[in-house]
Amino acid sequence: MMTGKEDLLKALIEAYLMEKGTHMFYSGAAAKTADTGAKKMFTELSDWEERHMDFIQYLYQAIQGDRDIKGFEDFKDRTDAPVTEAGIPVKELEARLEKHDFVDDKGAIQLALEIEGKAYNLYRKLSERTSDSNAKVVFQEMMEQEVKHIDYLKKMRPKFA
Repeated sequence: MMTGKEDLLKALIEAYLMEKGTHMFYSGAAAKTADTGAKKMFTELSDWEERHMDFIQYLYQAIQGDRDIKGFEDFKDRTDAPVTEAGIPVKELEARLEKHDFVDDKGAIQLALEIEGKAYNLYRKLSERTSDSNAKVVFQEMMEQEVKHIDYLKKMRPKFA
């Protein structure tokens, strides 16, 4: 888990892993839910997380001067991502999903809002704690992305109340 004291490359790797964990959870949730609205929402969120992963990879490789593209690809394929950007272990969220077995969009939206809210708070704390100005910019950008997710979910909520 990140503390905000990492240098930029370490921060990017940690952020990438958390985005990957969140992507894996949302992708799995989309596959498991029977509700079409929840499935659509989880798929959309999964796609966004994948774009976040691509953004972080692009930044990492730009900083590295694209010197180690193959190495990053190997890292991406081999590395486990057990924690989401919300700081919640993927396994814990999967267990909650199984236990709750969402029967409607409302429950799915509530879970997604919890994840995205915690992710926002994590990136906010990291941006406040880091002394690396470049890492601060990355964390602030990730905060803005989380706000977009939260806004999307809040707009969907009244449709399923």
